[in-house]
Amino acid sequence: MSTVVLVAALVAAGLIAGLFYAYACSVMPGLARGDDKTFVEGMRGINIAIVNPVFMLTFLGAPLLAGVAVFLHLGEPALPWVIAGFAFLAGMVLLTGAVHIPLNNALERGGDDFAAVRAAFETTWVRWNVLRALVSTAGFGCLVGAVLTGRG
Repeated sequence: MSTVVLVAALVAAGLIAGLFYAYACSVMPGLARGDDKTFVEGMRGINIAIVNPVFMLTFLGAPLLAGVAVFLHLGEPALPWVIAGFAFLAGMVLLTGAVHIPLNNALERGGDDFAAVRAAFETTWVRWNVLRALVSTAGFGCLVGAVLTGRG
């Protein structure tokens, strides 16, 4: 059971790290090429669409499963990797709650002055998303380390 939970955490972490990576290297650069209205309306649409069961299952499931895996791996050589993976994935959730959700909410409430709304959102959101992509990737990497340690 401990291996199943760890692998499930690993898969969920990989999916979520890949999502934030895709935002960093394609979604946001693509939206950046549009005018202010296109950018703001595009992000507003994405922010609504992303809150769905599949996203929430992976976004919250990765740290939750990693947390369960910590307890299932007590006393095992993989434990430090699992703890580190959990910490990074929990950090990803905290970062999203502290930075991205408030920015997304402000974008939604920002009105129709698209230039001002974009100016208050884009640079900060993009920079913090790069950090979020790195943090979630580190969580994924640590869980890979845990799986590899468990095989040894």
